[in-house]
Amino acid sequence: MQVATQIVKSQYLSGPIAGTAVVHPEARRGRAAITNASGRYERFRTEALDDGWDNLDLPPPPIRTTVLKDTSRTIIARNQSPDIPFDRSINPYRGCEHGCSYCFARPTHAWLGLSPGLDFESKIFIKPEAATLLEKALSAPGYTCRTMAMGTNTDPYQPLERSLKLTRSVIEVLAKFNHPVGIVTKSALIARDIDILAPMAARNIAKAALSVTTLDAKLARAMEPRASTPARRIEAIKKLADAGIPSAVMIGPVIPGLNDHEIESILEAAHAAGATEADYIMLRLPLEVRELFQEWLAEAAPNRAQRVMTLIRAMRGGRDYDPEWGARMRGTGPIADVVKSRFVLACKQLGLNERTYHLDHTQFRVPTKAGDQLTLF
Repeated sequence: MQVATQIVKSQYLSGPIAGTAVVHPEARRGRAAITNASGRYERFRTEALDDGWDNLDLPPPPIRTTVLKDTSRTIIARNQSPDIPFDRSINPYRGCEHGCSYCFARPTHAWLGLSPGLDFESKIFIKPEAATLLEKALSAPGYTCRTMAMGTNTDPYQPLERSLKLTRSVIEVLAKFNHPVGIVTKSALIARDIDILAPMAARNIAKAALSVTTLDAKLARAMEPRASTPARRIEAIKKLADAGIPSAVMIGPVIPGLNDHEIESILEAAHAAGATEADYIMLRLPLEVRELFQEWLAEAAPNRAQRVMTLIRAMRGGRDYDPEWGARMRGTGPIADVVKSRFVLACKQLGLNERTYHLDHTQFRVPTKAGDQLTLF
């Protein structure tokens, strides 16, 4: 399919990078992506052009977050990937205001006719009927219980969750059905729901992991601008662990030349807070994420950008990304092997992963409702 190019006037531009218009720093304050190129499925590719008349005196206004309704009639996403330990997940939000520069979920916004760049961070789709749809799905005849994963695509505890409480409503349904759940998040907001998660954990049907990419607050703010600070994530691990909820730390992603030197210190901090399990994922750069991350890297860490990309390619067979099963999460080659060895050794020294928490699927029950006929057995 041929893609035509439309030129539109914009007050948001500050200059070109790699042929793409860079959005003005004042407009994208608090965001990670620096461009907003059209999605790959669009018939027209929009390129903004600054004619110099709209922004001579004042900086452009900041890009505001827009909340849109997702009208999907299903809530459980299924997968058959051999790389991940779950076959079903729930994402109450599409797009993520945390705005992580490296987020592998960014390309999903292209399916919505939007940009994986700034649109992904600022145009958030919500599923207001998530809890109702989930209750219907779990009550369906023939439903077979397995651990439900949350936080697998976009963060279930991103900023909008504080007021909308969609994730909390989903967990309430899972608790009512005695359905096991595993949660991964970059937000300390998860501690708000300890009142639900702790009783579930006592029944061995809940566990949680905090994703900690760096302990450097300055780097975290640049790389994950609207996620909780590293210190607050470590504090959240402690709160969860103190409440009896099996807690883990996820170093995701490991970026060679940028944060890989922090592997041991992140594990030590998480272990001291009460984490009992740990895992890591190597940086993945599928589709549009490749260019978006390199744009961010060139602006945020120009003195390290070339070295980082050289190391990444050394783990991906000379490419920016290797999508092969078994390789995409860990990478291959000497550098990937060193990262794995360091991680395994640090976990062993700290006593992490000595016990793996397998959640109980046998307690799942569809709760009875008023008027339901009771069974004899």
